[in-house]
This record gives sequence, C-alpha cells and structure tokens, in this order.
Amino acid sequence: MVMGAASVGTLLVALAVLAPAVMTQSCDDELPAQLAGNFSGLACAPVWNSFVLRYAQDKDNVLRVVLLTMYSTGWVGMGFSKNGLMVDSSAMVGWIGKTGLPHIKPFSLRGKTPSQVVADQGFLVSSDNHKPTVLVQQAKIYLAFQLSFTEPLRRQNVLLAVGSAIPVNDRLAEHQDKTSIVFDFTTGSSSGSSSFPEGLKRTHGALNLFAWGVLLPIGAIVARYCRRWDPLWFYLHAGIQFVGFILGLAGVVAGVSLYSKIQADVPAHRGLGIFVLVLAILQILAIFLRPNKDSKYRKFWNWYHHWVGRLALFFAAINIVLGIKVGGAGNSWKIGYGFNLAVLLITIVTLEVLLWTRWKNSTGSTGAY
Repeated sequence: MVMGAASVGTLLVALAVLAPAVMTQSCDDELPAQLAGNFSGLACAPVWNSFVLRYAQDKDNVLRVVLLTMYSTGWVGMGFSKNGLMVDSSAMVGWIGKTGLPHIKPFSLRGKTPSQVVADQGFLVSSDNHKPTVLVQQAKIYLAFQLSFTEPLRRQNVLLAVGSAIPVNDRLAEHQDKTSIVFDFTTGSSSGSSSFPEGLKRTHGALNLFAWGVLLPIGAIVARYCRRWDPLWFYLHAGIQFVGFILGLAGVVAGVSLYSKIQADVPAHRGLGIFVLVLAILQILAIFLRPNKDSKYRKFWNWYHHWVGRLALFFAAINIVLGIKVGGAGNSWKIGYGFNLAVLLITIVTLEVLLWTRWKNSTGSTGAY
C-alpha cells in the first residue's frame, strides 16, 4: 500500500501527539552524560503517563529534580501548588525553541489565560549551585533544576503539563494535557490530588445554572403566560420558584465554601452573585407583604414583584455566563447553557406573540359590541 506525503505527515504528527500517552518511561534509563555529574544519586519514580521524576533533597532543603518525558515539540512543565490548583502556583517550564535553542524558566501561574502566566516570576527560588538545564535526546526531554525551600518538602501538590505549541516571547499557549498529583518526597509515592475544589466548583456551577438558568425562568414563564389556569398557575409558580430559590441558595453556599478554599480573584462574579441573591431574598420577603387583590396598592406591588424578578433573572443569566468563563468550564457547559438559553428565549417570544394576539383579538371582539 502506497501512502501520499500528506498522509505520512499526518501519521507522524498523530504518533508524536499520542506518544506521551502510550509510552511509559521507567527508571531504568540512564541520565545523559551532561546531567550525570550534577544530578547523580537521585531517587526515581514514574509519576504520570510518560513522566518520570528523579529527585533528591539535602539538609539545606535544596531539591534537585530531573523531569523526563517523551517530547516532539511544544513545552513541558512541573508546577508546585499549595492546594493542587493551577492558579497561584509556580512552575518550571522547559522547551526547545524554533531555532533549536533550549529554554527553561520559572513561571508564576496567576490565572488561566496566557497573559496571566508570567515568566521569571513566582515563589520558586533556583539554587545558586547549578543553572537549570534542558536536554532533548532520542525524543525525550529532560528538565533538570535545583530549587531552594525554607523547609523540607514532604507531601507536595505537584502539577504536570504539556503544551503542543512552542512558546514565543515566553508566552505559553494552553496546555494540551495536564494532571495534579500529591507526591511524597520522603517516600517517593504519589497519588491523585484531591478533587474537592474541582468537585465543589462543578457543584456550585451546576446548582446555580439549574436554579437560575432553568427553574426560576420557567417559574416566571408560568406566572406570565399561564394565568388562564387559575389558581393552578399560582401554585406552580410558587412551588417552582421556591425550589429554584433553595437550589440557588445551596449553590451560593457552595460558592462561599469554594471561595474560602481557593481564594479565587473573581470580584465581578462574586459581586453579581451577591446582588442577585439580595434581589431573590427581596422577592421572598415581598410574598409576606402582598396586599389583597382589591387593595389600591396591589398594582404597585405587582410592578415591583414583576420587575425585580425580571431584573434578578437578567443579571443571573449574565453571571452564569461570567461564571462559566472565569471557572474555565469546558465547551460542554457553554454549549449546554447556550442551548438552554436559546430554548427559553424562543419559548418566551412565541408565548409573548400568542399573548398579544389573544389580547388584541379579545379587545377587538369587545369593541365590536
């Protein structure tokens, strides 16, 4: 079978991308001669996919590290985190530039966008004994560096990541694959990092999206377009809004817990969330102050209740979009909420047209007599 040049190129690229996932390195490989002198006598442990970590700590709390993995192009990084999350951690990142020159630098991971990943910043302090080194041999990349710490590392949250794009002007493109582990530098054992913050973030997002993005809008739709079925519409409206408020409140509690855990710097998202919660509480309190139907104040109460509710739903929708963005949610969240929003808008427009058509016909029939 004869393959064209394009097919061969595609196959080679695919193999290069898949290599880190399917080829597992071991500690049997010897270090290159360039590293053997300064980085001999290291303990060794396979940690993730093709990543192998060699390490040693001395009495002065200097950590020597050689990180090995398969390599074709792009960048490779090892981060040190306080809580297993990327934000507010620091990393050593190495790559081979387009001209063939090696690069290795510390980075401060202040956020999840490329502009927030800043070179030559962070809390990692390189030892003065040896400069960080990057080597590539036989499709393997070696990141060798020494770091000074104030105390010995024991169980440490470690981030491992690879990117397929070569950095330009020290700007890292988004990683192609990543993981977070807890590595014990005293025993050489590793385990998956706790998923508590990530799970709590998903819970916070799911509860608020379902409450403010699905249930509460449906309750508002029932109140406006189903009044012909009195008093059923009222009980449906009250029941749906109550459940939505409780779920939304649970989402807020999850958000507060998440903030205390990771201290996320998202003032706009937090501020809008607090504003929407206040509006929701005002809506609940208004129920207990609702005048009788024959009261002269009832129409003012109705205006207040309708417009405060609509304002809360409007800002809640904005905050959901903002939350999906700052939370780094995947495309499934964006597509799912976008589809839900489109269905709601189409439903509202259709029902509003039918309502005005019915009102116009009713007015015309009354005027005919």
